[in-house]
Formats: sequence, structure tokens, C-alpha cells
Amino acid sequence: MKILITGATGLVGTELVSLLHHHKHDIHYLSTSKDKLHNEGHLKGFYWNPQKGEIDQSAFFGVETIVHLAGASISKRWTKKYKQEVIESRVLSADLIFNTLKNHSHKVKQFVSASAIGIYPDSLKVVYTEENKSIDDGFLGHVVEKWEKSADKFKLLNIKVCKLRTGLVLSEKGGAMAEMVKPIKWGIGAPFGNGKQYQSWIHIHDLVEMYRAAIEDNWEGTFNAVAPNPVTNKELTVAIAHALKKPLFMPNIPEFLMQLVLGEMHQLLFSSQNVSARKAQGKGFKFEYERLEKALNNLLPSK
Repeated sequence: MKILITGATGLVGTELVSLLHHHKHDIHYLSTSKDKLHNEGHLKGFYWNPQKGEIDQSAFFGVETIVHLAGASISKRWTKKYKQEVIESRVLSADLIFNTLKNHSHKVKQFVSASAIGIYPDSLKVVYTEENKSIDDGFLGHVVEKWEKSADKFKLLNIKVCKLRTGLVLSEKGGAMAEMVKPIKWGIGAPFGNGKQYQSWIHIHDLVEMYRAAIEDNWEGTFNAVAPNPVTNKELTVAIAHALKKPLFMPNIPEFLMQLVLGEMHQLLFSSQNVSARKAQGKGFKFEYERLEKALNNLLPSK
């Protein structure tokens, strides 16, 4: 299959390209940096600039599935200007692809979009399935709502749409876990707030395998991309410390302090989403890392 990927050089994109290449798929990818364009057998890069509405239309030649991973990181201080960048990096890029397909002949049958469990409201009680229609009234809920609407537009072109609502991605190569590991390694790690907030996580191996399943099995609809066993922030902190063989003796970190340090972005650390993986499992998807201990033992082997 020929697959076009945006955000192919990011944390998830890099792993996904490697996996799909291993399974003999041909990969086209879009990049805003001309220096990152390569043409190596099964891998071909094409230039685009969503801000200016520019895209190399030859990127779509023979493509059956588009995977849309592009988007500015939410792990930077949420100034008014950066909030706009977070939204536009997701929506403008999807709109550019949509308008290009609308105005030209193509073979695209499926659009697979990244999404996030941040769409679900903060709750210590609710177990969220894909059927839940509640949307968080904060910035993250606003972002994901616009993100998913930009993906759903592709249905107007008779293209199947699949959205993977991703939880906390565990990877040794970067992302949130790397930031959680640092203070624990330094001996100053501690849970945030009361530590009772749920964190629905997924090992990067399982995440990219879920993307592969969605592509090869032609999934349609919304799926939670999380492992079947979410944990509390305290359980996650303790498990990382145990895997690293480091003590935890600092008091819990109060919310007001992190609000002073991070501003509105502190919500990432204190929001609780207990998210179900049953729909993906119902599709026959099998997780390699169902439990946190196994995932951390794989990612943090006696470091």
C-alpha cells in the first residue's frame, strides 16, 4: 500500500514510518523543511507549507491512505499566540490536504488522524468510551474538537475517517515520559496534587501498531489509543521510581505551584481521564504492553 504521512519526523511519525517500511508499504511524507526531503526507495519526501497554502501535489500520486500526525507540541507554555499555533498546525494542514483532494483526482480511500484523550472532561469517576459526547471546556477540549472536525470533513469526499485519541505516550526517545523521568533520577520526583488523577497511557510500540492495524484493516470511526490499564499519577510516579531503583521522599507537588511555573499548561499534569481501550480490543487489536510495569521494564531497563 502507498501511504502519505504528515508529521513523519516526530516521535510517533518516526516509529510509524519504520514499522510501515518494515511491512513493505511505500511511504510518502510531507515536510515543511526542504532539508528533510529524501528519496530512498520506499520512502519519498514532498514539500508543503500549510501557512502559505503550498503543497506538492505529486505527494498524492498512488496514495490510498493518509495519516495525519502533524501538529505543534502542546508541551510549551500556552501563550495566546502559541495556542493559535497549536490549533492552526492541526487544522490548516488538514484543510490544505482536504482542498487539494477536493480539486484534483486521487485514489485516497482512508484518512487516519491523530487525536487526543484531552477531549474528555477532567473526572475521577467517569470511565470514558468513544461513545461519550462530553467535551472538556478547557483549551485541550477546544483543540481536539477543532482537530476532529477538520478530519471529519474528509467524509464529504467519500473517504473513510479514523481518529485515534491518544493518551500519554511512553517512549524512551522523548515525549512526556522523558520529562517525568528527569526529576525522579535527580531524587526530587513526586506525584502532582493528591496523585489520584488517572493517566491513560500507551507504549509507543502499541501506538504505532494500532496505526498499522487501522490502516491495514481499514478502521473507520473514533478509537481510544490507550492501554487497557490506566493508572493514577501516584501509581505512575511510584512505578517509574521503582523501575529506576530511585527513592521517593519529596512531598506531593501542589497545584498552585505548578500553575505559577507553567500557567494554564499545568492542566496537563492535574487533569484526570480514565479512558477505555475496549473498542480497539473489540477490533481484535492485541496490546504487547497491557500493564505499566511491563512497559516501564522495557523502556527503563535498570537505568
